[in-house]
Amino acid sequence: MEITVNGDAVTLDGPLTIARLLVEQEVKMPDMVSVEHNGKILDRAEFDKQQVRPGDTVEFLYFMGGGA
Repeated sequence: MEITVNGDAVTLDGPLTIARLLVEQEVKMPDMVSVEHNGKILDRAEFDKQQVRPGDTVEFLYFMGGGA
């Protein structure tokens, strides 16, 4: 199936969850990432339940603190 991850087309095998997508995409610090799935920010509790389907758009968002 084809989906869009962070603006890039990605081809993946079979159905998978957001949690599995984080592993497949080798996301660094998955505990620190927020996920937007088809325009909706997901609660972390949804990662194991939310299925990714062909044509979906997923964004991995990292929020950094700091500055002056």
